[in-house]
Amino acid sequence: MKTIVEHIVDSLNEQHEIVTATILHKSGSAPREAGTKMVIRKDTSIEGTIGGGTLEAMAMQLAPEVFKTKQSSIEDIELTDDDARAAGMVCGGEVSVLLEHIDALDISQLNIYHKAKELKTVGTDFIMITNISQTNRRMSGKHKWICTETELFGEEDKEVQGIVRELRENFYHVKFHLHVGKNRYMIEPFYAMDRLYIVGAGHVSQQIALLSKSLGFYTVVIDDREAFANKERFPSADEIHVVSSTYEGLLQEVGIPPNSYIAIVTRGVDKVVLEQALRMRAKYIGMIGSKTKRNYVYAELLKEGFAQQELDVVHCPIGVSINAQTPEEIAISIVAELTQVKRS
Repeated sequence: MKTIVEHIVDSLNEQHEIVTATILHKSGSAPREAGTKMVIRKDTSIEGTIGGGTLEAMAMQLAPEVFKTKQSSIEDIELTDDDARAAGMVCGGEVSVLLEHIDALDISQLNIYHKAKELKTVGTDFIMITNISQTNRRMSGKHKWICTETELFGEEDKEVQGIVRELRENFYHVKFHLHVGKNRYMIEPFYAMDRLYIVGAGHVSQQIALLSKSLGFYTVVIDDREAFANKERFPSADEIHVVSSTYEGLLQEVGIPPNSYIAIVTRGVDKVVLEQALRMRAKYIGMIGSKTKRNYVYAELLKEGFAQQELDVVHCPIGVSINAQTPEEIAISIVAELTQVKRS
């Protein structure tokens, strides 16, 4: 599954210029959140979506003028109640959309997007910063920057350097937003693809892997039994790791990066895995089992020096409550919880 950054670079390589439509702000019952982006090519083909229906149609109607003038613009699009009902919503709203002209002949701009694709390929998290004060005129690549935890790419700019310092204070928790200072900037976090590590390769894990992959998670399965952790049982998994029977040293053996999702569904080594997961700065940790089992594991970890505050972040019993009983139902409840965390 290609990311929007890959679609942008590929489209620039094929057609030399594109228009991106990005939702900057919404009010009422607009279909998609701020930060949602789509690519519009000159041949009217698209990648991604900003919600379909009237909103998408209007963005596409405005795109030819952007191609003609090569000038980016911000458009306020009003959705009527009829538009909303056609999209399955209760009432309408207003959406502010940035239509940005991106030209491969602008070497600075092309380099920024190639750098973005390069960072995506190696799994490096980054934030793109775009000066949108210059809309209704040409926006060059000199108005766009990329920052990682340690590097900044783009033209030297004192105001942007100040913004970067602020972003790095809480780097992994930056949400899409507009920064208003001397200029107005669009702040877009591009974190590595959501990675789910399923520890344990039983029947429930099989069902989780099928669902998580279909929802776009990079899915990794871990177990100490090669007879269970293999491609025949997990054809959709992106990675499968057979580890030592003690499950110790998961971080070193598998290399679980920060901001990952960890679902602990082992056959009896949950405490060992949870102890490591709590030190991994994970975005989500879920552990299967009853409240009795949870209380026992937590009590042991408290004795070892963990704080209750650390344990409170764990989702246990794992999954949303749907009275699930079969492996398929349990997997649905777990993946629903993963989606809930992802979208919150």
